Amino acid sequence: MQFPDPAGGYPPAGPPAPGGPAPGGASAAETMRTGVKLRRALAASLAVVAGTAVLGVAGGFLWSAVAPRAALVVTGPGVADVVNSETNAFIAADGWYCLICVAGGVISGLLGYRLAVRRHGPLAMAAVLIGALAAGLITLWIGEQSGLATFHHLLGTLRAGAHMQAQLALASRGAIAFWPLAAGLMAGSMELAAAMRERRQVTAGLLEEPGYPGIPRRFPGGLRGPG
Repeated sequence: MQFPDPAGGYPPAGPPAPGGPAPGGASAAETMRTGVKLRRALAASLAVVAGTAVLGVAGGFLWSAVAPRAALVVTGPGVADVVNSETNAFIAADGWYCLICVAGGVISGLLGYRLAVRRHGPLAMAAVLIGALAAGLITLWIGEQSGLATFHHLLGTLRAGAHMQAQLALASRGAIAFWPLAAGLMAGSMELAAAMRERRQVTAGLLEEPGYPGIPRRFPGGLRGPG
């Protein structure tokens, strides 16, 4: 029997076992699993954005239905003035928009976390915030466009002295941030609570293991074992 000469080196290893890792990189199975996870995360993120946008549509119609309108009096063709200059209808309309955005953000953040964020992580969290911003803009657009054609028609056809309602409008555009802010806080707080709960469970499991550093063993009868 002849042995290989150490000076000449050993013969190369045989081909990798079937299903084993490919030389110099991850196995084909791991690559496939990564691709599947990414596709699932993208699908869940798109679903979150689409669902939140639909919620924004509902929010826009709700804002148009419940927000108060200021009373106007027509002073000329295409011109109208506020009947009561001290009316708080404009402030109340902004308040209703903010309230709807906060409620919508809480709902979309809660559902987004339960359906996507806790399974797919940062990508789904970004979808929650993007969808929330889109929902705030959709709510604004639908609310301001609802009844706009009727408003312009009445303003152009009514005679001087006739009364009508003002068109719904958002005075403070910064209120759009209420929806993504509420959604981010809701989903983020739930993720933080889940992380803290998992950490407590891991710590409790370590403390229950025998021989954990700093925790003396106890034997029946209340006697402590040797340190």
